[in-house]
Amino acid sequence: MYKSTLAIAVAAGVLAQTAGAAGFIDDSKVSVSSRTMYFDNDNRDGGTDQREWAQGFKLDALSGFTEGTVGFGVDVQAITGIHLDGGRGSRGGNPNTTARFNNGNSFFPSDTDGSAEHTFSRIGGNVKARFSKTEVHVGSALAPSLPILVSNDGRLLPQTFDGGVLTSKEIDNVTLAAGQIEHAYGRASSNRTGLGVNGGTLESNKFRFVGGDWKVTKDLTLQYYYANLEDYYKQHFGGLVHVLPISDGQSFKTDLRVFKSSSDGKNGDVGYRFNNNSGYAKNPGEVDNTTWSAAFTYSLGGHAIMLGHQQVSDDGGMVFVNQGSIAGENGGGASVYLLTDVMANSFTRAGENTTFGQYSYDFAKAGIPGLKASATYLYGKNATLASGAEFNEWERDVRIDYVIQSGVLKGLGTSLRQGTYRPSATSLADVDQTRLIFNYTYAFK
Repeated sequence: MYKSTLAIAVAAGVLAQTAGAAGFIDDSKVSVSSRTMYFDNDNRDGGTDQREWAQGFKLDALSGFTEGTVGFGVDVQAITGIHLDGGRGSRGGNPNTTARFNNGNSFFPSDTDGSAEHTFSRIGGNVKARFSKTEVHVGSALAPSLPILVSNDGRLLPQTFDGGVLTSKEIDNVTLAAGQIEHAYGRASSNRTGLGVNGGTLESNKFRFVGGDWKVTKDLTLQYYYANLEDYYKQHFGGLVHVLPISDGQSFKTDLRVFKSSSDGKNGDVGYRFNNNSGYAKNPGEVDNTTWSAAFTYSLGGHAIMLGHQQVSDDGGMVFVNQGSIAGENGGGASVYLLTDVMANSFTRAGENTTFGQYSYDFAKAGIPGLKASATYLYGKNATLASGAEFNEWERDVRIDYVIQSGVLKGLGTSLRQGTYRPSATSLADVDQTRLIFNYTYAFK
């Protein structure tokens, strides 16, 4: 991390000297984001609960591009976390562990006695170039939001990645993306780790992808992406999003997604095994999965009702980049581009059929702008454990968000989220989870 940070700092200095006042400086943006978070994970079956407060800060300094046929720029990101409360024995995982960074806690780094470090921080950034409508970003502060790779921002500070990403909009209504990711920085870590999957303990330093979105009409978008995590898996993704306008303030949205994943290279060998999300696999340790989902949302005024279904194939669980099994550096915490990836569970075990629904309301339609609420329910059946036994599971999530719209505190956001997860399998824990979050971003002018 330090070598890449030094290289970015040197590049920033060179570019600042040659850029003049136009572009590089005039189009620059600097902001500071603050997040205060209370995280309560209540293990209802008597295991170790987790209750912690922490404060996070994130500085983003984004330059513009230098003038010329090819423009260059630099983005710098610095983050720091400060632990406020939640001592040894109230942090989940194993409080007696001797591992400094890997005791099962993905909220805040741990000291040798299982208590939280007082602070943690990291600094990184990207060098970028622009030609016409094509941009390339290379560095250690990448936060992709793609169907095949999603940066996780579900705790105090965001997960970032190390590598290079190219994005092109040269073709009208088409956005193409390609890149190679080599390392990940966990959401509760100062340091980086290689890449892996759930169950894999050896690192891969090569995640390659290519794909794009085609906006066929203003209401219809088609997607295709291909990804390969070397020695773990190959994956194809296809998606369709269509919004049917019915009348003013009324619409019907269709969202279709399908993933097809297969084994690659050393997958299945010791260290490169996939544990199928602690579930069944036709070929133990290997990736072999098809997952599809369909969701339909009817919106009327401030109301939105969504219903959907997801099917995970019988041969093995859904696979995605996840460093949680790789020793050291607190790399745990991953997101997957599924509507079932919710607070406590992702409903991705082999054979699982999940039906889900959500009701949400935007109170702006009732004269209270900035206030939103939603309730989600998911029921999964026929999920298969590694033993071959089937079980059912459900989760209910409720969320209320409010952003102050005016005055001195304009932009201050509050989010209260509560999730209840219950499996029928006795080997899995009942969980109640609560998150209280305060977000604020100040943009320097």
